Amino acid sequence: MVGTLAACGSSGGDQGSGDSKTVTLVSHDSWAASKGVIAAFEKQSGYKVNVLEDGDAGQAVNKAILTKDNPQGDVFFGVDNTLLSRALDNGLFQPYEAKGSDRIKPEYRADQGKHRVTPVDTGDICVNYDKKYFADHKLAPPKSFDDLVKPQYKNLLVTENASASSPGLGFLLGTAAKYGDEGWEGYWKKLKANGVKVVDGWEQAYNEEFSGSAGGKKAKGDRPLVVSYASSPPVEVVYADPKPSAAPTGVAQGTCFRQVEYAGLLSNAKNTEGGKAFLDFLVSERFQEDMPLNMFVYPVREGAQVPPEFVKFGPQAGDPETMAPAKIADHRDQWVKSWTSLVLK
Repeated sequence: MVGTLAACGSSGGDQGSGDSKTVTLVSHDSWAASKGVIAAFEKQSGYKVNVLEDGDAGQAVNKAILTKDNPQGDVFFGVDNTLLSRALDNGLFQPYEAKGSDRIKPEYRADQGKHRVTPVDTGDICVNYDKKYFADHKLAPPKSFDDLVKPQYKNLLVTENASASSPGLGFLLGTAAKYGDEGWEGYWKKLKANGVKVVDGWEQAYNEEFSGSAGGKKAKGDRPLVVSYASSPPVEVVYADPKPSAAPTGVAQGTCFRQVEYAGLLSNAKNTEGGKAFLDFLVSERFQEDMPLNMFVYPVREGAQVPPEFVKFGPQAGDPETMAPAKIADHRDQWVKSWTSLVLK
């Protein structure tokens, strides 16, 4: 969900998913896990883990659909609630109920009749702000969607392309949930007039354009507002040296949209048994508790502990926008088409 480091564990490698002792995970670029946790799975299961990262979530899902008859791997991780219906409607996954699924919090479960996907994590897509910029300019940071179209925030926001990027699409859906079918286009007209910048994906937006991130500072990014996650501020603390006592970035709590990410056993996977074992692993307590400080997302397993830095610097949004999966399925493609015409042309 949040791009941090290159994937841990075995990445690349010579063995493909056709090797019965190798299980290949296909994911977006934000996959990460502790080496020790992956090693424990490999020792316990007897399978070697091979990771193929395939761009932003939207791009990765689209490519997986195009290659579903001859998939690149066995398990796909990173399809979220904004794109779930596209994956299911295109037959991307085969049914499998992972061991431990009964411990997943009910509000995150999906496709309960067929068990084609397993919930893995949750997080909130929100606008982040550069605290130093707003302090230096003696300007209060925005708190809500309404604030973002005000003149004092002109030319300050960067977001991702809703047709290719998971957070970009989540932000679009957040505005649709907030302003309704009749109001979201008018909102985006105002946002465009107020100088919103659109880039292809999260990595570019957060690590190049955003002035508040460590990467953005190096790249001399000049946008102090970015569409990212409520859990992004801990990244700036955990990876800083020395570690600051407070996060240099904040979250506009009134701009959040709740996201859930899923994994599934790919149709036509060559190593189905290895894929099933890996899905069991993804909902295990060990992986769920390892995940927050690697992918900066929240676990979906009941009772999974969240590290203190995460609680302090990246709490979940109190009242995020949400949308029923059926409504997303019915409107997503048309909304993205309208958004593209409105914002990119």
